[in-house]
Amino acid sequence: MAGTRDVVILGAGHNGLVAAFYLAKAGLKPLVLERRAVVGGCAVTEEFFPGFRGSTLAHGGGPIRPDIARAMQLKRHGLHLLQPDPRLFAPTPDGRALVLYGDAAKSAQGIEKFSKKDAEKYPQLQTTLARIVALLDRLLTMTPPDIDNPTAGELMRLLMTGREFRGLGREEMFRVLRWGPMAAADFVAEWFESEPLRAVVAARGIFGAAMGPWSAGSAAVLLLRAPADGNPIGGGAFPRGGMGALTQALAAAATAAGAEIRTEAEVAQVLVKDGKVTGVALSSGEEISANVVVSNADPRRTFLKLVDPVHFGPDFVVKLQNYRCAGSVAKVNLALDSVPPFTALNGEASSAAALAGRIHIGPEIDYLERAFDASKYGQFSEHPVLEVCIPSLSDPSLAPAGKHVMSIYVQFAPYKLRGGDWSGQRAALGDAVVNTLSAYAPKLPEMILHRQVITPADLEGHYGLTGGHIFHGELALDQLFTMRPLLNWARYRSPIAGLYLCGNGTHPGTGLTGQSGANAAREIAKDLKH
Repeated sequence: MAGTRDVVILGAGHNGLVAAFYLAKAGLKPLVLERRAVVGGCAVTEEFFPGFRGSTLAHGGGPIRPDIARAMQLKRHGLHLLQPDPRLFAPTPDGRALVLYGDAAKSAQGIEKFSKKDAEKYPQLQTTLARIVALLDRLLTMTPPDIDNPTAGELMRLLMTGREFRGLGREEMFRVLRWGPMAAADFVAEWFESEPLRAVVAARGIFGAAMGPWSAGSAAVLLLRAPADGNPIGGGAFPRGGMGALTQALAAAATAAGAEIRTEAEVAQVLVKDGKVTGVALSSGEEISANVVVSNADPRRTFLKLVDPVHFGPDFVVKLQNYRCAGSVAKVNLALDSVPPFTALNGEASSAAALAGRIHIGPEIDYLERAFDASKYGQFSEHPVLEVCIPSLSDPSLAPAGKHVMSIYVQFAPYKLRGGDWSGQRAALGDAVVNTLSAYAPKLPEMILHRQVITPADLEGHYGLTGGHIFHGELALDQLFTMRPLLNWARYRSPIAGLYLCGNGTHPGTGLTGQSGANAAREIAKDLKH
């Protein structure tokens, strides 16, 4: 073996790259090992049909936290975010469409076609979310406290958070306390009366989760996503060049700071001796000695596969085996001959602008819930909830001239199917997605040149996500903050000295913000200074 490394990071996903940058800035020399030939994890741009490139998995910009983007100087490293406006187009079965913008007042003009009352309430919700964002932001950037023995610093941070909470005022304080455990359906019903608007806002609380809008705690997920973008419907930005452009910029920033990145370097085992990490062994047989190992893989893959469970106590192993990480999202990518006309747009000249942002298919709360109901019983929905984008409308470099790429998130597609597996259901899932979209864009089927269907089984087998869960574990009240991934092990550390987690299976774990990686790097640097 060569000399001992300061830090070895497993996986060049966005959180691993963010952690590598901050650790390098702290004076360390992190080595990032990536199993695949390309960095990015679930945020990659790949050619899926000759001439057609798309964001294979994640297609939204996160967005990466602004403070992280500034620190890493991502613009200087080539990141250019496209921000289509309208942000969201939501067609309804009766041929109408809800069109929402970044500006709340402009959105209200479109909402008024469905409900004058909702048009008045929508800006109020955006203002309310803005008021509580500072409080939520403090929670997301905080390392969860040690429940049994909090330090003076942790107590001070909790006190400051409490003061900020009290600063909301009596009415807003009680609102936040009440909203957290609520179902997203109840939350949106307090604000709006029109079903299309209720559905698009509630969808933010169930994305990537094994929850429907009537599931308790789905409102908490909705609120936890507010700091990333205070708009009630979420963000609408995506990188020019696809999601791979974001992670390429992250990798460039980490390398410039002093990190080293090796691709096609699959870690087979984390090496442990006498309760302390000593390095890693690659599948090639190479061993790399390290003082610290940081895993960007999900908790179950890290602790039950990469580490021999014999190094943990039985209680820890049992709890981890019960950590819920069965995914419910699939992905479909389409190469299109042209832009499919949507009935709700009636061939308007502005239709390209309306379709350049996110397209939401799921017109009412009950539709969302029925799609979830199917997954509870081991079936994918024949009428799935879809989040669609056509990034080539804003970024023509992704497809040949005049052609287009369509990227589709599909809910709900359970990891475990009743009475079979995904090997025989891939085509049926793709058909369900195309049929669902065709109800709103009838000419879509004849425009499809190629279809790529990525199932939860693919997410596990090809991309290394246990259970096919895109967030490394269920976003539920009992798996958030001090309990993510496990109670007493929510501080990025593990029972093995020198072994840390930095991925979405840690707090806050809500997506492509980079905050888990930044939080983990802060704690690792702090430990190494002692």
